[in-house]
Amino acid sequence: MFADENVIKIKHEVLYRVAKAAFDGELEEKRDHLPFEIIPGPTPQFRCCVYKEREIIRQRIRLVEGKAPGSVDDGNIMQVISSACEDCPISSYVVTDNCQNCLGKACINACRFGAITAGETRSKIDPVKCKECGMCAKSCPYNAIAYLKRPCKSACPVDAITYDENGISIIDEKKCIRCGLCIHRCPFGAIGSKTFIIDVINAIKSDKHVYAMLAPATEGQFGESITMESWRNAVKKVGFDEFVEVGLGGDMTTASEGDEWAEAYKEGKKKTTSCCPAFVNMVRKHYPELIDNVSTTVSPMCAVSRMIKAKDPDAYTVFIGPCISKKSEAAEHNIEGNADAVLTYSEIRAIMRAKNVELEPAENTYQESSVYGKRFGNAGGVTNSVLQYLKETDQEMEATVFKANGAAECKKGLLLLRSGKLPEDFMEGMVCEGGCVGGPSSYEEQLKARKARDKLIDKADSRLISENLTNYDLDSFSMHR
Repeated sequence: MFADENVIKIKHEVLYRVAKAAFDGELEEKRDHLPFEIIPGPTPQFRCCVYKEREIIRQRIRLVEGKAPGSVDDGNIMQVISSACEDCPISSYVVTDNCQNCLGKACINACRFGAITAGETRSKIDPVKCKECGMCAKSCPYNAIAYLKRPCKSACPVDAITYDENGISIIDEKKCIRCGLCIHRCPFGAIGSKTFIIDVINAIKSDKHVYAMLAPATEGQFGESITMESWRNAVKKVGFDEFVEVGLGGDMTTASEGDEWAEAYKEGKKKTTSCCPAFVNMVRKHYPELIDNVSTTVSPMCAVSRMIKAKDPDAYTVFIGPCISKKSEAAEHNIEGNADAVLTYSEIRAIMRAKNVELEPAENTYQESSVYGKRFGNAGGVTNSVLQYLKETDQEMEATVFKANGAAECKKGLLLLRSGKLPEDFMEGMVCEGGCVGGPSSYEEQLKARKARDKLIDKADSRLISENLTNYDLDSFSMHR
């Protein structure tokens, strides 16, 4: 279980209550009453008072409905729940017990904004006036002023989080790469993402053909006994018409990207992968001059969605996985034929719970991808898959790959590429450490899930990538953006 266990319980309860009301056709009627049902009072459960708790629940309900929690919506799938953020320490600089209330008052003299005053026993910092320049901490001879960087701000790899005049966190939409790494870092549960839950439920209740597309990272997340067949059975009970494992899309992306790499290698050009939307967002927003280096091949999610829609133009496709930035890919990247909706494990399980459906053990009989496609969700998985495909198709080369595992390594690789100093021929970018299996909405921590994942994948047959793709009509849709 993650460190924010209590926050997760609250979040899951809201997801379930909204999903249940939506399935029952009672959401409009119950929306305003749900905060009172979840927080009956009169004793508060986790905040100062039931009124604040209910306001937090109300804002969470809006997120589940795919709306911004407040009155302003900047279009970002990542949102701050302001009523929950208010409980966070406002000032980043805090005077500690080391303060000797000295006569020199170096801290007061160093502050150019009048934010520090002398107290009876130690200096005081006014968070409203403080500009967080840090001069007070540098000047104190007793090291009595500590810098407390907020967990959300510390987790953000692109410095997209700041604070307003009231100390509420602000996510800069123009900088944010939608990776979701800040969500579980906030101990107050003050950051969340909009969901597609209502859209998916409405699609299931309609006469649309709704397809569930399950991420390659899923195998092992729920133990060795929960197989792809387990998921297939569960989502069909919920109301989905069909089910496809996105590892198949991994094979499709591999073939397209492999051909790109082979051509680029001949021309002496360097390419990066394009399947991690957070990585693509990082390039677009922070290294735009490198956009031409990004592969034009679509992600496995988009590949499977396009394959489905080529056969069934009216299909409604839903991706399920541990990734937050996939929501950004579906909603913001404007890629034709991409998934119509994206659900995290928490969100699909809330939908399942609303329909009294549980994941149940099943034989590991369902397989539509190669082992390499299944490993797409691991750091280095894309590289291994592409090199394998090049070998299978007699395009093998002496290429080297910079495998960026995590946001810090992605930034390092992109900086080297921008300066013309990247020694490798290609770059694989995975913003989450460990790859998709380490995504912010994973059900289980990747180290704990690894054993079950390895056992499940080891039971898969050894079909080649190129061999597997002969079973599908790849000429019926494009593999490029």
